[in-house]
Amino acid sequence: MHAIGMLRSLPAPEPQISDDIERWFPARTGKALRAHGIGTLADLTVRIPRRRQWWKAVPGLGPAAARRIEAFFAAHPALTERARALITTSGPGPVLPWESLRLPHEVDGSSGTFRAPWHTCTLDANNDYAAVQAWLSLHESIATQRAYRKEAERLILWAIVERGRALSSLTTEDAIAYRSFLRRPTPRERWVGPVRPRNSPEWRPFSGGLSARSTAYALSVLGAMFRWLIEQRYLLANPFAGVKVRGTSRSTVLDTSHAFTEGEWTLVRTIADGLEWSYGWEAPAAQRLRFVLDFAYATGLRVSELVGACLGNIATDARGDHWVSVIGKGRRAGKVALPPKARTALDRYLVERKLPVTPAQWHPDTPLIGSLEQDSVAAISGVRLWEITRRFFARAAEVIAADNPVLAEKLRRASPHWTRHTHATHALACGAELTTVRDNLRHASIATTSIYLHSDDVKRARQIRDAFAD
Repeated sequence: MHAIGMLRSLPAPEPQISDDIERWFPARTGKALRAHGIGTLADLTVRIPRRRQWWKAVPGLGPAAARRIEAFFAAHPALTERARALITTSGPGPVLPWESLRLPHEVDGSSGTFRAPWHTCTLDANNDYAAVQAWLSLHESIATQRAYRKEAERLILWAIVERGRALSSLTTEDAIAYRSFLRRPTPRERWVGPVRPRNSPEWRPFSGGLSARSTAYALSVLGAMFRWLIEQRYLLANPFAGVKVRGTSRSTVLDTSHAFTEGEWTLVRTIADGLEWSYGWEAPAAQRLRFVLDFAYATGLRVSELVGACLGNIATDARGDHWVSVIGKGRRAGKVALPPKARTALDRYLVERKLPVTPAQWHPDTPLIGSLEQDSVAAISGVRLWEITRRFFARAAEVIAADNPVLAEKLRRASPHWTRHTHATHALACGAELTTVRDNLRHASIATTSIYLHSDDVKRARQIRDAFAD
């Protein structure tokens, strides 16, 4: 009884930054947070963004639970103070998506070194996150927003985690260091990982180091972002001004090594035929993968066009030729010829999905590529398509590594976009006119399409070899 009396007189226990979330929150709330990769109060502190309805990014967490969490941290402000050091001083650990971070005042840009006077700024934004969001909102294309957000997000995270600075406090020396970082993100365990959904605990900003061309693209996007922020009088200086990347030129815009030869493609396609029986794939997943390979190879569609297309986009003209209407880069509408190989692949895939083959019986909104996780009429995301294609290429590389190490190395680097390059290369090699391939790929310039022409090089090499044979 004396001991119990002493306990009653002791002050209430104070939460520690390393405490498990289940110790301070109900079991249901703890389960939802832990499923989202949040296991401790430290994780929770740095992952609650400073914006309304932040809890919508956490599946299973409702507004009532969110208010309870916010009240808890309001009652224990010391937790936030102790967690501030985690962002800049913690050892190698995961880096979180921008929308899942709650940034300390010191690095959120509200008092950045190169902020312009607030009364001259044309933006309502009072921190870097809001300013970047305003810049992203200029672009109506979802694909463009996603691509630009990725570059801005990478820089913001790197500035905070590796340099301990806000975006609006970066110097030219920081920009030069970031250029090197893009080529080799380190520490690797913190920055690099396989492609995962943004709400996955395994998500990382990079899947590997960037090539010279990709690095140049990233710096050009960031330079444009800073120039716009200067124009809006949010910032005073552009740290990326004059920062160049060696090893890039306009002649290397398209890397034609990112294409398979006819023999390589035949071998890859043969491996795909045996996915269920030899490599343990489920039949629906294998069928979908084969359709993606055949349809993308025969049409040259981009990933975004593949996942965005529906059966209603397919039409037959008065001559009996088949076409698929797509929305390409820059939200430009276009149409792509649907050759017999693509039409046959589609018919086979529709039968496998238990959908009608006759166009008159099609539901126009049925996506071209179905999702296995839901009903077959649900769409698949671009990230998911990228993931399953890369998974197949990696598996194919393992199969042939011993017998064909060169092709195995190509497969390890391959992405879904390689089918587009392969389509163009094979079409030209089979005698298709340059203008025809240009129009089907919807290139703005014929010079872009001509990069896929290899016949002149082959003929030149053969003739010089014959002329100077031993």
